[in-house]
Amino acid sequence: MNGYRKWIAFYTMLRKDIVRIFRIWVQTFLPSVVTSVLYFSVFGTVLGSRIGTMQGVDYMTFVIPGLVMLAIVTSAYANSSFTFFQSKFFARSIDEMLVSPMPPWLIIAGFVSGGIIRGILVGTLVMIVSLFFTGLQLAIHNVLIIFGFAILTSLVFALAGLVNGVYAKSIDGINLVPTFVLTPLVYLGGIFYSVHNLPGWWQAITYANPLFYLINGFRYGFLGISDVSIATAVGILSVLIVALVGVNWYLIRTGLGLKQ
Repeated sequence: MNGYRKWIAFYTMLRKDIVRIFRIWVQTFLPSVVTSVLYFSVFGTVLGSRIGTMQGVDYMTFVIPGLVMLAIVTSAYANSSFTFFQSKFFARSIDEMLVSPMPPWLIIAGFVSGGIIRGILVGTLVMIVSLFFTGLQLAIHNVLIIFGFAILTSLVFALAGLVNGVYAKSIDGINLVPTFVLTPLVYLGGIFYSVHNLPGWWQAITYANPLFYLINGFRYGFLGISDVSIATAVGILSVLIVALVGVNWYLIRTGLGLKQ
């Protein structure tokens, strides 16, 4: 395939996914916004008034970056995993892709890009909603760090969702990982607390959670505070991206679990 045909193939996959995302906006956008409103109301307004401050900032302000990251992670993961599963079992379009001259990286890019876009859009919506709970004021420490972590985190979990979509044999297989793996990692990743408020043994567990570094890096972009260095968080992101790209390339290249 020449460059133009590769672009057409990528554009076709991406356009199809974006149209689907906006067509079923009640499923792709609304749940994250409603869930975030509940979190802001309970953890921010109700508990926040009792907790007061966390690391020198208002508790509501402290939890907002983590809740935005939660929306980005879950949306990017869900989009690529379901889109690939749908192409594999319902539309059967993955069969045509595997026998076409499309290189593996192009197939990966086509599925992952939709997850990135959905993650960023949902994260933006949640951030807009959060402004109504902070008096339309939210600190911005470094815009580049915010956008960088948002995009790279969306990429990581879109890639992770693609792996799930490859291996999933049913809808239950799609929901299994988010329910029993992703959700605990997110909630134990420092969204609602600082690691310094935990006992020593729990701190060790938290430091072993990769999502802890991503959430703290994102929070640093807003508030300028973090429990870990930004260099460490970027390093974790880089390792995850390289590893997941390699896994996805191998699965698509070999057709493992895809070829009938």
